[in-house]
Amino acid sequence: MGVAFIFPGQGSQAVGMGKELAEGSAEARAVFAEVDEALGEKLSELMWNGPEDQLTLTANAQPALMAVSLAALRVMEARGIDLKASASYVAGHSLGEYSALAAAGSLSIGDAARLLRLRGQSMQAAVPVGVGAMAALLGLDFDVAREVAAEASAPGEVCEAANDNAPGQVVVSGHKAAVERALEIAKTKGGRRAVLLPVSAPFHCSLMQPAADAMAEALAGVTIHAPKVPLVANVLARPVTDPAEIRNRLVEQVTGTVRWRESIEWLAGEGIDTFVEIGAGKVLTGMIKRIAKDAAGLAVNAPGDVDAVLERLNG
Repeated sequence: MGVAFIFPGQGSQAVGMGKELAEGSAEARAVFAEVDEALGEKLSELMWNGPEDQLTLTANAQPALMAVSLAALRVMEARGIDLKASASYVAGHSLGEYSALAAAGSLSIGDAARLLRLRGQSMQAAVPVGVGAMAALLGLDFDVAREVAAEASAPGEVCEAANDNAPGQVVVSGHKAAVERALEIAKTKGGRRAVLLPVSAPFHCSLMQPAADAMAEALAGVTIHAPKVPLVANVLARPVTDPAEIRNRLVEQVTGTVRWRESIEWLAGEGIDTFVEIGAGKVLTGMIKRIAKDAAGLAVNAPGDVDAVLERLNG
């Protein structure tokens, strides 16, 4: 059996996330306290009690999702599940890459929280509200979706493939007018559905360059260790272990395509047949079912979920 631990990205947040973990585990409470201290505020209170519109803000959602993932991992560890002994690889969707690196001992939890706070702030600040947009193109494969994005672009207006999530699920990102054109073009290319996404900025496209510059500066001042197991990087869909390369790939990731489908296909090709999604929600587990149909997907976001993982690992 081959196992990968995977970590969710933005969109998985919900008020109340992580509360059950904190109530049932001192190890989980310690993670939330560490994140609160690193940020100098009670992010945990916002996570557990809302309001939802504040939690959804990119600068809050990103460190909050990492905190839940690491709290869930600590609960797993307390039950005897060691990451290095259990998993051959880690991977994370967008901000989840930071969670994966913290889980694998490459980043400290405090550094991950501060980096994700900055990442959220700088991504939001990179493009004025209302100028950019993102849209999901459903029913098109990645190559066709890229053609749609290229056709929708115009002088001074970009539209680029941002997320290759699963077969027939590609997200494009860029200037609002160009993304709206992509919605119409997708229909002419056989797309099943095309919808604007309720996001506050056009993530993972070249408009995010100011945020990439900010992250390059911040990451230069942070210690990154070699991870306990290789990280399958979003921008490569291949494993990386060298701290300098990890740093570079995290910067590239801000403007680059999240190659999630390819990452999971590569892992499945390496014999990974069990994917454990650690953190809020079950979004990635749903994607796994569409990408690697023969693989098992398990989600851990509450203490009771650990039993199923133990059964699978020990079975």
